[in-house]
Amino acid sequence: MSTEHGWRFDAAAAPHRLLPSVRARSTVAAVVVVALALGLAGGLIFYVLQHSLISGLNQAADARVTEVAGRLELVGEGRLDEELKKAQNQRDNQWVQVLKGDDLVSSSSWSEGQHPITGLRPQIGETIREEAGVFKIFDTERPFLVVTRGVEYGGETDTIIVATFLDWQRRTVVIVMALLAAAFPVLLTAVGVLIWVLLGRSLRPVEQIRSQVARIDERDLDERVPIPPTRDEIARLAITMNEMLDRLQKAQTAQRQFVSDASHELRSPLATLSATLEVVDADLRAWPELRPVLQNETERMGVLVQNLLLLARADDQGLKIVSVEVDLDDLVLEEARRLRTSSALEVPVSITPVRILGDPYKLGQVLRNLTENAARYAQSKVALSLSVSESGTTALIMVDDDGTGIAPADRDRVFERFVRLDDSRDRASGGAGLGLPIVREVVRGHNGEIALGVSPYGGARFQVQLPITIEAGDLEPLPGETGELPLAEITAGSTEPKN
Repeated sequence: MSTEHGWRFDAAAAPHRLLPSVRARSTVAAVVVVALALGLAGGLIFYVLQHSLISGLNQAADARVTEVAGRLELVGEGRLDEELKKAQNQRDNQWVQVLKGDDLVSSSSWSEGQHPITGLRPQIGETIREEAGVFKIFDTERPFLVVTRGVEYGGETDTIIVATFLDWQRRTVVIVMALLAAAFPVLLTAVGVLIWVLLGRSLRPVEQIRSQVARIDERDLDERVPIPPTRDEIARLAITMNEMLDRLQKAQTAQRQFVSDASHELRSPLATLSATLEVVDADLRAWPELRPVLQNETERMGVLVQNLLLLARADDQGLKIVSVEVDLDDLVLEEARRLRTSSALEVPVSITPVRILGDPYKLGQVLRNLTENAARYAQSKVALSLSVSESGTTALIMVDDDGTGIAPADRDRVFERFVRLDDSRDRASGGAGLGLPIVREVVRGHNGEIALGVSPYGGARFQVQLPITIEAGDLEPLPGETGELPLAEITAGSTEPKN
């Protein structure tokens, strides 16, 4: 509840403030549960014990009533009075009266019993009971049970009354409940101590894990938390913590390597720019010759920084993919034209029209990076193909070259950042090693896959698989095509389908 001072009472958080320890809260909860269980057990014991004792008394009273009725019929009222008084010493917990009519006591087990014990007057053959309340054992106002039965004697209705006192049964219940009341605190204390000790032992590995993790910082990521020998949740927690530390260590190593490689890549163009400026500063006449060098290095730095930013954003929050309709066949044709005009390579193209939902700019970047990588290592040919899988749900883009290919052991490494299979790191022998990692990130951003294999021309084959989310019936055929979508074969030097 809010007050004028601005604080608010939170009932749900109160136990956590009063008992900040999991061990304490668990112990209190266990003790409360056991106390409730013991209370229910005590109530059940009281009920069963009382019911058992009362049932026994009722059975004894019924037997006594039957016995007195038999003696009444056999010996009569006067003789019965003498027998009852003689038997009272052996039956001190029972009083017996025989009433003639409504109020006249004809026989009684004690001398002073000249007034009826109860006002119950059953009919002949009827038995009526008068019991105490719910807690019969502790009812002091009616400290006995009464059983009455109507019998016929001398042509009149007599009433036999048997009153059974509860003193002995009451003492029995009191003793049992007193023992339970004395044992309950002992049991609760024992349960609390036992739970506290067991939880302390169980949580000790957790505290060791916590203290070990608290000591680990960015300089000690090679350390690991102790794994307890048990095979419980705490052991799995320790294993998970170590796996998390492994991931953090790998991420830190990758980050440091990323920064180191980026610094290495930027150092070369910066050194070139610095040296060029020194030459120009010494001789301005060299500016016309050195200007293209400066421009080339500046563009190279811009591309490198842009690629670094793209990969950094992909690591931080994932690539932001613009989802629009994209004609993959147009992108492949455009990339083929660019490659023919910028190189002397033969560029055969095999295309089936395919339209998907994706980011046209980033998909174009995928094709650009793959074709430039293939052109860097090709001898005379780079082939591009676009097709649809047999199921019709996947678009397949393949880029083949006739170079030396990539060894199976290196086919996963080429998608790592700053990895180049060249022996030297000179920029003339290859790029910065970011093109293929960018390709993988973009393809993953489109829920696709990329694989590397062997080209039929003897070099490397890069195969990109992208999901098709647009029905084939919605596609428009390429110019000059009718009916089904045939395979368009475009050879080097021409952009028209071959007959």
